[in-house]
Amino acid sequence: MYAPERQQEILRLARDGGRVDVVSLAEEFQVTAETIRRDLKALDRAGLVQRVHGGAIPAGRLDFEPDLAERESTAADEKDRIAQAALAELPIDGTVVLDAGTTVARLAAAIPLEATLTAVTHSLPIAARLADHPGIQLHLVGGRVRHRTRAAVDAWALRAYGEIRADVLFVAANGFSPARGLTTPDLAEAAVKRAAMAAARRVVLLADSSKCGQEHFARFGALSDVDLLITDSGLSPEDALAIERDGTEVLRVPGTGGGTGALSGNATNRTAGSATTDVAGKVAVNGSVEGRAAGRKARA
Repeated sequence: MYAPERQQEILRLARDGGRVDVVSLAEEFQVTAETIRRDLKALDRAGLVQRVHGGAIPAGRLDFEPDLAERESTAADEKDRIAQAALAELPIDGTVVLDAGTTVARLAAAIPLEATLTAVTHSLPIAARLADHPGIQLHLVGGRVRHRTRAAVDAWALRAYGEIRADVLFVAANGFSPARGLTTPDLAEAAVKRAAMAAARRVVLLADSSKCGQEHFARFGALSDVDLLITDSGLSPEDALAIERDGTEVLRVPGTGGGTGALSGNATNRTAGSATTDVAGKVAVNGSVEGRAAGRKARA
């Protein structure tokens, strides 16, 4: 089967089923996963599909949202490295808000039992991870719980975030870009994310590089609303510089194959004249990272 024929069949499957995934397509057409990824890139460039984690959806399906189990298994290594790097952003004896998201959940799982801080979250899985930490004062925000994300939304959640002030918010997004900002499939979740951002002095976005350029139905902020983006080294230097032009610092965590491994040693490599940082630094919870960038924006 020639590539145009295969791509036409992939498009038909996407329209019939609402989505396609790389692994299943590779098995069905008896080609490599890389061949399927090239097909999806070609269809995406033609405006016929939109690439998402692990596959693609038909163009126009901006409300598509994979379930929690699928999102947890996607880009797992990258999310773990991002979470480890994010430990350095925890304030000493401060207050953090933890958004609903699989990378933020990995951060919660990485917080040591001896950590001392106040944590606020509207995510049931994150609350469950932190409930056994004796040094953490845990506040669970209530509301209607969305089955797909296990996150509380609607009026109660919005009211709760309107009544607090936190040092740092760790926020998640299904897609981000300088042009389109921060997006997610669900309007109710977008509203809660927006309220949480308004409640925090500092906003840290945890997102793997595959989400760069993705666009979803509900917009909840601009990248300029984010003080620090922690992502993986898959984010291109060009994309990082475009993000920095709006004043957002970018931290690109290297993969385990580079240097001495992720988050070991204390090397930093900063792009000349920019805030972009590739970090392999020592992380100390409630402490500091050797070589951390100085002068990050603080919210009034």
